Amino acid sequence: MIYKSQKPTQIKTKAPIVEALKTSVENPTYQFHIPGHTKGQGAYPEFRKLVGKKALLIDTTDEFDNLGTLNPATGPIQEAEKLAAKAFGAKKTFFLLNGSTVGNLAIAMGLTRKGQKIITNRNCHRSVITGMIISGADPLWLVPNRLDEWGIWGSVIPEDVEELLKTHEDVAMVWITNPTYEGVVSDVKSISVICKKYNVPLIVDEAHGCLWNFNKHLPTSSLELGADVIVHSLHKTGGSMSQSSMLHISENSLLDAEKIEKALKLLHTTSPSLMLLASLDAARANLESQKGKEQIEKAVQNAKYLRKRIDDIPSMHQLKPDFGYQTDVMKVFVKADGLSGKRLESILEIDFKIEVESASDVGLLILSNIGNKRSDFEYLADCLEKISKKEYSDICYLENKKHMPMLTPNIKMNLQEAFYADKETVLKENAIGRISGEIIAECPPGIAILVPGELITEEHKSYLEDYEYIDVLMGK
Repeated sequence: MIYKSQKPTQIKTKAPIVEALKTSVENPTYQFHIPGHTKGQGAYPEFRKLVGKKALLIDTTDEFDNLGTLNPATGPIQEAEKLAAKAFGAKKTFFLLNGSTVGNLAIAMGLTRKGQKIITNRNCHRSVITGMIISGADPLWLVPNRLDEWGIWGSVIPEDVEELLKTHEDVAMVWITNPTYEGVVSDVKSISVICKKYNVPLIVDEAHGCLWNFNKHLPTSSLELGADVIVHSLHKTGGSMSQSSMLHISENSLLDAEKIEKALKLLHTTSPSLMLLASLDAARANLESQKGKEQIEKAVQNAKYLRKRIDDIPSMHQLKPDFGYQTDVMKVFVKADGLSGKRLESILEIDFKIEVESASDVGLLILSNIGNKRSDFEYLADCLEKISKKEYSDICYLENKKHMPMLTPNIKMNLQEAFYADKETVLKENAIGRISGEIIAECPPGIAILVPGELITEEHKSYLEDYEYIDVLMGK
């Protein structure tokens, strides 16, 4: 007897916020509440044409149309957060608006206080510094490996974490960035073991690693390796809309999730965008689906294809895990002989209409995203080959400016005190030897050039070419 092959049963992916919004649109009501554009009727016509009527129909906030609330999470929003926690292997997940920044602010505000120490890597995002300004905590700097040939920071050294824990009391947490912006991965497992030895929580800013839980070719998520709390920027690589992120608390974390929730309640908008929340719900649902997993696998293979093509171009080089650390294959950092990263970026953009994630003094960062096609990478690789065969000169004026801060801050006073102290604005040249009263951090990658309370030195000048004036402390 011949049996017909049967297709595997498709399990319907659930997306509670998306479904609730769909129900809302299909069952219209008379609206006498915010937002004031009233389902797009009060919007500027050209804008309505640009984004489409549907987008403005679903631009609403919580508490209406049985959509639930964000703070505290209820209804479809609460259900969506529970599904996200399960997908990412967390005990509890919070949806974030205003990116992972608001998650980092809530971590610092909810879990630390003035005078406590936070061990953090020099290349942390500026939101970690801002969190310390809010809470009054002080940084103890971890200086990761410097990859001087590439002009970027490398991995955090576990032994350096232990040394700081040995020599400092009142450490509230160890807070590291993993992966780095360029995709370098640290040994989170070893760092987690050290933190548990000293009974100090481990926080990981895993903003750029939200896909790791969904593909075997990618690094292991820090939640699985022992971190207590992580943040994920789903909008960066996970497919949600800009500004939308998640904060996950691990199953075994001893931290008080309620403290983070209370801080988020103070920091979050009281009119959250259901469109952004739905995009988080949709991104999680997509990543868990068969289609989403196929998209991630294609993105991995596209990155491998691009790396192989770059290896075949003698004057082009890509950052590979050949130096004792791991990298995220989907983040391709490239440099070209005889050209700065900024110059290579401008050539790609002006001559070939290619936009990359970012560029620095030495190289540029290319992301292999789940929305890219193989033909995108074939075109990019072809363009890199053309550039390698043509005589492009670098631009001299770019050589005076540096883009990746590689100095270790010399902190002279508490960040919070310095931020709120009396200040004056002076010419950059007159700021040398003074104490900074502000954060200066170019985005991307959002790594601080100066922080409040830091001594400004001659070495800072090359990172401040775009600044004419600096805020410094009065009389200091």
